[in-house]
Amino acid sequence: MDDLALSVRYARPADAADLARIYIESWQDTYAGLIPHSLLGAMSLKGHTARWQATMRGPGAVLVAEDSAHGAIGLASLGTARDGALGYEGEIYTLYVDPAFLGRGAGRALMAGAFETFKDRKLRSCLVWAHAQNNACFFYERMGGKRVATRTVSLMGAPTPETGFGWKQLAARRQARTIQS
Repeated sequence: MDDLALSVRYARPADAADLARIYIESWQDTYAGLIPHSLLGAMSLKGHTARWQATMRGPGAVLVAEDSAHGAIGLASLGTARDGALGYEGEIYTLYVDPAFLGRGAGRALMAGAFETFKDRKLRSCLVWAHAQNNACFFYERMGGKRVATRTVSLMGAPTPETGFGWKQLAARRQARTIQS
């Protein structure tokens, strides 16, 4: 396995199709066996490309992890917390890595970029929700997230348990700048 030359940057409109591809491939890999195959197979590149274009026009941030040899291999979207009841200011809405590149640092780089973005926006804490049976739960714990809540949401029409992971005092986290211009 070759080493990756990873960088993280803010997404640009031209990235929308790559973001859609990563999102769809990640869902099809991550949620196989948890969500009906017919629903996963119905995910449309065209529809999700339009969704990412709209997301990039919104008030939040979209980050792209890329490798010099492979292009875009991961994404994260984030902004202010959608529900302030838990006391977190920021929220990572999505974080997905191309399944072919899992375990090679892109997720960690995106988390570092998310923490940096929150600090730049004066948001002192953040939260992320993950499907309770998703292996990402272990990743978020390794990244220092604490299990802070559970909830049930509708995921493609099916009731789905989720676990919330929180980080407090982001300003105290020491890290080098990670986001490239």
